[in-house]
Amino acid sequence: MRPISIKVEEFTTVNPITVSQEDSLDKVKTIMMEKDIRHLPVIDQGQPVGIISHRDVNLTHRFDLNFKLKAKDIMTADPYTVSFEANLDDVAFEMSRNKYGSAIVMDNNDEVYGIFTSTDALNALIEVLRKEA
Repeated sequence: MRPISIKVEEFTTVNPITVSQEDSLDKVKTIMMEKDIRHLPVIDQGQPVGIISHRDVNLTHRFDLNFKLKAKDIMTADPYTVSFEANLDDVAFEMSRNKYGSAIVMDNNDEVYGIFTSTDALNALIEVLRKEA
């Protein structure tokens, strides 16, 4: 069986919705609910500094917080980033190995191009398997 060469770009959601570190948790919740998204990149001066997952937001419900949380308070810092030219199998392998739910995809100008999630990886798998059948 010959290896399949597919770039992560092919299954990436381009121009993802993002938030800044200073955005409120309420804003993060609203965006995620209204847009039905589970991963939200946190951007500072055009660069990804964190990622907020649906799970991160849900964890805040467990605590009685007497202050307003911001995106920077709940994000996972130093998110997994890849080039949009990276091989899909390499990206999916790293996500699986490290239990990452998403990768922020960067373009050749080192700007955010999109987001690739575990759901996108499953969609890619389905497409590849159906082509093989």
